Amino acid sequence: MARTRKKTEVAPAKPGTKLQLKWVRSAIASPVKHKLVIKGLGFTRLNQVIEREDTLSIRGMVAKVPHLVKVVSSQ
Repeated sequence: MARTRKKTEVAPAKPGTKLQLKWVRSAIASPVKHKLVIKGLGFTRLNQVIEREDTLSIRGMVAKVPHLVKVVSSQ
């Protein structure tokens, strides 16, 4: 019998909440999909800190590349 995972409930963020993200590791040896996620988040150079809306889509993108991106703060 195949195992199934239960989806965890994620509470939606309050409107106007921001995430500060920092690009901490190079994507040179990463798969192309990871490079596209980094570009989609809006990073242009290493150690850059950007601010994005705290939405499920942004959180999903960060969850795909946790080894490359660090959440600095959540406001």
